[in-house]
Amino acid sequence: MTRFLKKGKSESDLKNADSGVRKTVGKIIKDIEENGDLAVRKYAASFDSWPPDAFRLTKDQIKEIVQRTPEQVIQDILFAQQQIRFFAEKQLASIADIEVETLPGVFLGHKNIPVNSVGCYIPGGRYPMVASAHMSILTAKVAGVKRVIACTPPINGRIPEATVCAMHFAGADEIYILGGVQALCAMAIGTDSIKAVDMLVGPGNAYVAEAKRQLFGRVGIDLFAGPTEVLVIADETADAEMIACDLLGQAEHGPTSPAALITTSEKLAQETLVEIERQLKQLSTADIAGVAWEEYGSIILVDSLEEAVQEADALAYEHVEVLTRDPQYFLDNMTNYGALFLGPETNVAYGDKVIGTNHTLPTMKAARYTGGLWVGKFLKNCTYQRCTPEASAMIGKYAMRLCELEGFAAHKEQAALRVKRYSK
Repeated sequence: MTRFLKKGKSESDLKNADSGVRKTVGKIIKDIEENGDLAVRKYAASFDSWPPDAFRLTKDQIKEIVQRTPEQVIQDILFAQQQIRFFAEKQLASIADIEVETLPGVFLGHKNIPVNSVGCYIPGGRYPMVASAHMSILTAKVAGVKRVIACTPPINGRIPEATVCAMHFAGADEIYILGGVQALCAMAIGTDSIKAVDMLVGPGNAYVAEAKRQLFGRVGIDLFAGPTEVLVIADETADAEMIACDLLGQAEHGPTSPAALITTSEKLAQETLVEIERQLKQLSTADIAGVAWEEYGSIILVDSLEEAVQEADALAYEHVEVLTRDPQYFLDNMTNYGALFLGPETNVAYGDKVIGTNHTLPTMKAARYTGGLWVGKFLKNCTYQRCTPEASAMIGKYAMRLCELEGFAAHKEQAALRVKRYSK
């Protein structure tokens, strides 16, 4: 039987907090639709204290930034990008165009066509999210996207130079120092200085996520993303120090980031509660992680691994670490998750920063119906068909009758014309 040892805020509480965000984002979108660059510049100055002559960095500016970036930083970025590129290339290789002859003279196929232009948002704020450049820009380039532009906000009135390096090495065609809703709107709507894109990708805060939601349809998006989530599934073989460390490792993202533990051991659950309090006293980001754990943390006790799978699938969390005797059991049986981290040797930080899988993942139960960002998200699976004259006449007879069955007279005439033209 499932029972909660600790419980975070309810879904209704979360929905109530979203209403103000929706209104604010809607106003910004309308303003940028009507006033373009003027509105973008106003919001950049207001929200980020950032009114430069131009938001786009020139080639010379990028070159200067790269030249003064420490060599170790560059090598670390390139190492991470090597891992992410390799895995993305292997994923791309698994996607094939096809053409099959379904009946004599009837040929059906599909092509996987890259989106023409993509806008990538690389978050900043409290943390410069360097890794998001690899995950979005680089993956889009591996998929074959011709034009990839990227926006990242200034941090305390300064250009985040390591992030710019990562954006450059990942292959961005245009780099803008521009953040928040105004960046998403500029890329999706287009202004005099920023040509609109076909698709938006990348994580961000609640306002960025809401902007993507309201702009969806005008442009494509990768997925709807809210605050990052982490779930640890553990049995009696796990230790409280590692569980607490890994829960707080994601809770530090923001004060609304859910962190959960599902365990078959009440002893381990109690030890984890104590360990979290101990680690928070030493953690430099405790002001954020502590609030997230207090308000959005939960511990769920279950009687069996089967019950753990049921509860984990119901949560459908973004990141799921498995610290049990047999992690393979969860890979074989779980269906709702953004990414799995199997065994104590790996963790969410590896996935977030360097190991090679993508860190832009579904949250807020979206894992029930989608996976995360990958090369396939940048590809349009487009079908085509062609027939020999004889096959067209044969298919046309079926089409005539089926169109008549549905009352589509003009549809029927399309088929009838081919039957008439191509029948022997």
